[in-house]
Amino acid sequence: MDDKYSGRVGSAIRRRRRTLGLTLAAVSARSGLSVPFLSQIENERARPSSHSLERVADALGTTAVELLSAADAERIVEVVRGAPAEEDTTVRALVHGKHQLHALEFVGDHDSGREFRHRNDELMYVAEGAVEVEADGRAYRLARGDTMFLSGGVPHRWRAAVPDTRVLIVAVAEHIKAEHE
Repeated sequence: MDDKYSGRVGSAIRRRRRTLGLTLAAVSARSGLSVPFLSQIENERARPSSHSLERVADALGTTAVELLSAADAERIVEVVRGAPAEEDTTVRALVHGKHQLHALEFVGDHDSGREFRHRNDELMYVAEGAVEVEADGRAYRLARGDTMFLSGGVPHRWRAAVPDTRVLIVAVAEHIKAEHE
């Protein structure tokens, strides 16, 4: 384990402590760490070293690995501004970076001959215009406001049926291994 790590382990520590009905003072007494330091950890104002995390984990009757795995993911708020009207873009990423969701906006037509088959679920939303979709061997026409859900593995292709069509595609990112029930 690195001496410092990413993630929000403080919330996992707080949840575990509260589940056990312990006060910060009790965890302090068991771990040998000060109450103010423990409070800072729980409020994400301090990150414990791996040694301190192990002491907290022992005080809570668990392991550092369990606390890290229960940690909240980093919170991210990202704004992607609309493309200027004079910019002629046919596809635009609506989410940047490696996240659990992948989202694209398509304006106009695109390579309708290309067949897609994604490992994870996908949602298509027609914001403007209309599209013709072939999914799993069946043809569909979607108009403004319509959505189509495609579970992972469904072969599909689509094309704009009218000029100035705008389609939003939101999918579970390819690096995520989604489990279907």
